[in-house]
Amino acid sequence: MRDTAPAGFVDFVVARGPALHRTAVLLTRDEQAAEDLVQIALAKAWQSWARIDGNYEAYVRRILINEFASAWRRRWRTEVPTADLPELPRGNGDLSTRQVLLAALATLPARQRAVVVLRFFHDYTEAATAEAMGTSVGTVKSQTFKALAALRVSEELREDPAPDLTGSAREEMTR
Repeated sequence: MRDTAPAGFVDFVVARGPALHRTAVLLTRDEQAAEDLVQIALAKAWQSWARIDGNYEAYVRRILINEFASAWRRRWRTEVPTADLPELPRGNGDLSTRQVLLAALATLPARQRAVVVLRFFHDYTEAATAEAMGTSVGTVKSQTFKALAALRVSEELREDPAPDLTGSAREEMTR
């Protein structure tokens, strides 16, 4: 490994590092895991910086997504350490929209989460998303469809978990 940064690497990290970190936070839902993920992606990019064709962000973002997907597949799934309580009380009005959205994103599989983050948080086209993920446009479309369908029925995003069908509410529905 070299002792000095390749030409343009430091400028890229300063300019695009925060955006990469935001993407990683949306994918991992954890600040420390996001920092680790960005660090791994940048370390891998450092090694091949001179061979990148000029679209540095796309290259690093692809590494980021691949590392996230690989780590997600390797992860032991029976126990996950967390600082948050696993069950949030229903009807808690102090949850921010961001927290609710992150909780809903966490319910999606890794590929679907990556598609949602790239398409809707970074405004990538289907083609750009497919390129970033190393997959076909058809896969992006199907993963987007499945992810949005899952989010539509997500408990985290429901405003009213179940309608009240007792008493006067039932009478209103039958009129």
